[in-house]
Amino acid sequence: MEGNREQVGHGGKLLIAKGSFGAFGGAERDLLRNIPALAKSFKVTVATLSPVPELEQVCLQLGIDLIRPEKVWQMPEDPISRIMDTGSSSASKAWKSCPSLEEAINDCDAIHLVSGDGSLDLLEMIPRDSAIHLYLLEPHRGLHEDVLHREIDGTPKRSLGLTRALLTKARRGDLGAVKSLADRPSSAISGNSNYTAARISEIYGLEAGVLYPSVVTTEFPVEAGPHESPPSHLNGDYVVSVGRAGLAKGTWETISMLADTGLALAHVGGGDEDDIYRLSQHAKNCGVKLWVAPRLDSSEMAALMRGARAVVSMAHGEPFGLTPIEAFSIGTPALFVDEGGFRDSIVDGVNGRLIARNDISEWHTWLEKVSELEIREQWAEAGRSRIAELGLSPEDHCRKLTEIIDSIH
Repeated sequence: MEGNREQVGHGGKLLIAKGSFGAFGGAERDLLRNIPALAKSFKVTVATLSPVPELEQVCLQLGIDLIRPEKVWQMPEDPISRIMDTGSSSASKAWKSCPSLEEAINDCDAIHLVSGDGSLDLLEMIPRDSAIHLYLLEPHRGLHEDVLHREIDGTPKRSLGLTRALLTKARRGDLGAVKSLADRPSSAISGNSNYTAARISEIYGLEAGVLYPSVVTTEFPVEAGPHESPPSHLNGDYVVSVGRAGLAKGTWETISMLADTGLALAHVGGGDEDDIYRLSQHAKNCGVKLWVAPRLDSSEMAALMRGARAVVSMAHGEPFGLTPIEAFSIGTPALFVDEGGFRDSIVDGVNGRLIARNDISEWHTWLEKVSELEIREQWAEAGRSRIAELGLSPEDHCRKLTEIIDSIH
């Protein structure tokens, strides 16, 4: 990899900051994909309160300074902490404890702040006249939606009215932080899809641009790589869904939809132990074979997708969704719910299908149709064309971010 060791002085100094990489979901994987391209145009420094080995490895390979606290920060998960918004104060203290962070903030030409737990609390340390871009991947769903306050089958965990009332302080803090950033003289906000930009407008009353995520074709190649090995845990036809099990990802509904199809489900992303147990019982009741995969690297994910009948999702309000474009890159059919950011990447009937959530017969029809070689080949070609059309490469992502930073300067 060519990184800062070869590129010092080639561009300005960019501080990339994200509160936590701990979840290591799509947002974190996307940022790791884009850092090498950004390091060719900027002298990059990365700051986080909670790193993961994958981030440490990328920074080491590229010669990037990684700023972090001595003690890894974790977002408090207990209800009292959420209600009292103590996570915000603890994140602020953790940022202030990071060695050399204040110096990096004052020395950089721009800050690329990626949303997530603990991220917005860095604003307290950033001078008002600093150039800052907030990559707001989604408005805080726990504060502005009910979906995270429901059980995996959709039933409320507690009174939704009471929950909304108790989270008033935290919600006001989030609204205030985002609006105060927008009021800065050298700032910009981007969502990761047109859907997310619309949600930012709806919740915060702010105009946001769109900065798409990316896919790396070497990670999800057209042809199977030498390190790919077909999954040994599944026999017969199966479909793949990706994301931490929960109502937001529509995992329960996906299993319900697959009843009577004869297709197994490979679920990648894990979930809480109790939720996985409930899913397994639900799958048995629906006659659906369920395999819950551990964390998979890119080659394992590519192999799993390549062997699937289709990649599917019934997620609720997905901001963008990396899974469709990863499926495009490999050439596996994409069948997704007609909601959220999936509408940015999938052109219905051209490179995949967008299907109404409750139209089970349509889901079943297309689960049959996508076994046809002609459809698979047509969608694969159109899907890769869509990747190029939208500019979903790290290089395109870097170019667009550079344009945004230039505009706020």
